[in-house]
Amino acid sequence: MTDLLLEEKNKEKCNFLLSINEREQLEVDLLLQAIFQLYGYDFSHYAKASLYRRIKNVQVREHKKHITELTSAIIHDRYLFDRFLQEMSITVTDMFRDPPLFKILKNSVMSKLQTYPSINIWIAGCATGEEAYSIAILLHEAGLLERSRIYATDYNNSSIAIAEKGIYPLQNIRQYNENYLAAGGQSSFSNYYHQKYDGALFDHFLRSKITFAQHNLMKDESFAQMHLVLCRNVMIYFDNYLKNRVLSVIKESLVQRGFLMLGDKETLELSDVSLDFESMSPRSRIYQKKLQFD
Repeated sequence: MTDLLLEEKNKEKCNFLLSINEREQLEVDLLLQAIFQLYGYDFSHYAKASLYRRIKNVQVREHKKHITELTSAIIHDRYLFDRFLQEMSITVTDMFRDPPLFKILKNSVMSKLQTYPSINIWIAGCATGEEAYSIAILLHEAGLLERSRIYATDYNNSSIAIAEKGIYPLQNIRQYNENYLAAGGQSSFSNYYHQKYDGALFDHFLRSKITFAQHNLMKDESFAQMHLVLCRNVMIYFDNYLKNRVLSVIKESLVQRGFLMLGDKETLELSDVSLDFESMSPRSRIYQKKLQFD
């Protein structure tokens, strides 16, 4: 009898734990529905484990006992939703991050961009803007900046605000300088910024060629006539549906024979657009759009 009672108690415990998981999944679903209906952001195609972890991080930080309490607070507090967006966005970035890849971009792509009278570049998921300034410096040293326009977008308005200022902590500059030199920089990195407000303010001639804007890859449409698109490490937490959606938007944004640079953990293999591109270099994630005939 004792063994039977113990077995029954264990079953009850397992059923209780299962019901807790089901309850939290329901809470997550309701939270995502509320966010989509109120704010237009659809996170339902994020990788489940990453999504759940980030939601729990916000729940703990905001001192909410249940996800349902977090949902109610987000519905009534736009500023809390902005903090939620900050948690959901990927803001880990550096200037000239992965220098060897920037070196390949410089040597393999910049010379081909010279053939265009004007050059449009889209940085999708620009975070706080370091990559946009890196590309501006690359274009400047290739003699292309004056006829270029960089469109740097992100869905996180807080990140966009930081990017527009172009001010970064001085303690980061040493690493940025090392990355710049490793990427084949041709000048002194200090020529591109000056110290201000206890930070490094990047020069106006770089900032004037960059348009920072809010753009939601989950629902917004393509940009027109882009010659180069960088979308690096943006899709690593997307499911296959959302990855294909984003890649299709990028494909439609690119001119014939335009270029795409992905992150080192991303690939076009097995995607819906894999046959529309050819690899530029086996050592990188740089692709060129194939000619398309109507």
